[in-house]
Amino acid sequence: MAVNFSLMVGGEAGQGVQSVGAILAKYFARGGFSVFADQDYESRVRGGHNFFRIRVQTDGQPAIAPALDVLIALNKETVDLHAAEVKPGGVIIHDAAETGLKAIDARYLDVPFVKLAEEASGNKLMSNTVAAGAALGLLRGDFSLLPAVLGQEFARHGEKTVEDNVAAARAGYDFAREHGKSFSFPALRPPKEAKRRLLLNGNEAVAFGALAAGCKFTAGYPMTPSSSILEYIADKGLEHGAVMLHVEDEISALNMAVGAGYAGVRSMVATSGGGFALMVEALALAGMTETPVVVVLGQRPGPATGLPTRTEQGELLFSLHAGHGEFPRAVLAPADAADAFQAAVKAFNLAEKYQTPVIILTDHHLASSYATVDKFDLSEVNIERGALLSDAAVKKLTDYRRHAVTASGVSPRALPGQGKALVVTDSDEHDENGHMIEDAATRNQQVEKRLRKLAGLQKEITPPEFRPAQGAAVTLIGWGSTGGAIREAAALLKKDGKPVNTLHFRQVWPFPSAKVTAALKKAKKNIVVESNATGQLAQLIRQETGIKADGAILKYDGRPFSPQEIIDRLNREVKPW
Repeated sequence: MAVNFSLMVGGEAGQGVQSVGAILAKYFARGGFSVFADQDYESRVRGGHNFFRIRVQTDGQPAIAPALDVLIALNKETVDLHAAEVKPGGVIIHDAAETGLKAIDARYLDVPFVKLAEEASGNKLMSNTVAAGAALGLLRGDFSLLPAVLGQEFARHGEKTVEDNVAAARAGYDFAREHGKSFSFPALRPPKEAKRRLLLNGNEAVAFGALAAGCKFTAGYPMTPSSSILEYIADKGLEHGAVMLHVEDEISALNMAVGAGYAGVRSMVATSGGGFALMVEALALAGMTETPVVVVLGQRPGPATGLPTRTEQGELLFSLHAGHGEFPRAVLAPADAADAFQAAVKAFNLAEKYQTPVIILTDHHLASSYATVDKFDLSEVNIERGALLSDAAVKKLTDYRRHAVTASGVSPRALPGQGKALVVTDSDEHDENGHMIEDAATRNQQVEKRLRKLAGLQKEITPPEFRPAQGAAVTLIGWGSTGGAIREAAALLKKDGKPVNTLHFRQVWPFPSAKVTAALKKAKKNIVVESNATGQLAQLIRQETGIKADGAILKYDGRPFSPQEIIDRLNREVKPW
């Protein structure tokens, strides 16, 4: 029997919500299930409501579900906020001694988290682990998988702590099995052909991809939602010969990365909208000096500080136009964790092949959501350094011009200090030798040379994924992290006899106009689905193809789309279809 259920743990910041969520997500992943998990937390150090939501499927889309089968409430506020989301037949696990809820209906299971933790481990702080064990007991999961997960989670605290947590989990598991018999969840059987997969969030996938691609220098000033990219590289970088430098501000971060790129080192920065705004002068410097560099722009709701721990897709057009003057760039918008790894590898290759900045456009939902992905085959990571000259080629040079005019716009690239090549560049307009100029003819020559790279980049961009459905009257169009929700919405609509096509962008610039035009002609109505208020992808499509979208499902409250929400709004707002 196929598994498809949703579980949430909620409580106050500081109650260990993320720990319980992480333990359960790892347990399900280890069991061979397809897991998607997202986090919701407020922008404060302590206090405020947090939750961690986990979708478990035999095999399915990386998207959230609007209704819950199991709610683990670590405090009463969680019950107040989320009880209505629990399906009929679902369960709310809580500790009545903590929530104060005495008069409750049949959905509630009172598990004495704190009492069981003290009895099993002598430490009431392990009440969260009791809660995790209780959820697995209700679901009739295989307890034997849990000790290894707890060992991984708590190993740094010592063997005694691991043993105590296993005992606490066992207490919760046994209590739920004994007292939760009235709940009839099907036994949690792993998929027959389950294979071990990685459980990664989008930021971890970007960072891992960057290291696999040979990134050796990262600079940054921490800013949600991209900070964990910097943390990952700071933690793992030395194993790969990579450096992460925490600098004083975002201006320094990108200027340092441009400097590293100029010297021949694959370099990257990771930031969010406010930080990227500070970086745009350095971005233009990279464009003028034709220096390869990768920028991860993790979107969150703005303007200004906005909603710093929530999600939005409000910077698509910003990423396309940021920086003064005109210069080529590529913008990649990965849909999920697996995609984020590949996007990072591709970004470094494009940056070097075309000697220009490349932006990886993510958002908070992708950055902080966990998903199971197949293990990456690192032997397939192909590092392409483009027109970078070898030492042997440099030795043969008689006249090196860093900005030599070529048909492709890409100049052979030597590195400073490499043999007898004199590498000169300038943030002013310059000639082929890199020396500043004022004359009109040379200016035109260099502008046209740089912009010719767009033709090459255009050929490298993967067109949006078009999934046609027989008899479809509507095409749902999205980009980046909305991909999973859109695909699942299409699958549900097909079951209801309302097939829709889907068109999803993972790479948005240079814009694949011909492929998009062909796809959009296949349905009567084209509806964009975007997490912003103005329909930025719809504007871009109209600009590049002349096709105006017939409608838009927009969301800008800082929360991600669910598949059912897309369906509901399609039925309500886009009639007739």
